[in-house]
Amino acid sequence: MLLLTAKHIIADFMLQNAWMAIGKDQKTGWALPLLAHCLVHLAVALALILVVAPRFWYVAFVDFVIHIIVDRCKGICASHFGVTLESGHPWFWTLIGVDQALHHLTGFALSIYMAAN
Repeated sequence: MLLLTAKHIIADFMLQNAWMAIGKDQKTGWALPLLAHCLVHLAVALALILVVAPRFWYVAFVDFVIHIIVDRCKGICASHFGVTLESGHPWFWTLIGVDQALHHLTGFALSIYMAAN
């Protein structure tokens, strides 16, 4: 769990740039920023998992797919309802909180899977 939390902090905050963060929530042109962002998650997860538990290499790809789904759903909500920091929309922080909670629950579930196997 600590490993996947560290991965999330690195990929979601340290390695995500404005083009990814803003672009993935747009109505159009979201696919490339979203893919780039999620590929960063894949690369960091795969590197860390290969060092610690290489037989679970495929878990990085599961995390990748789930990350795309969660972030795209957030992007759809953000673009459909005009939820941006600049708009002052009351759902802005709620969307970020739900997004982060789902990512952490994903890490928790994947950690349980790896520990059980």
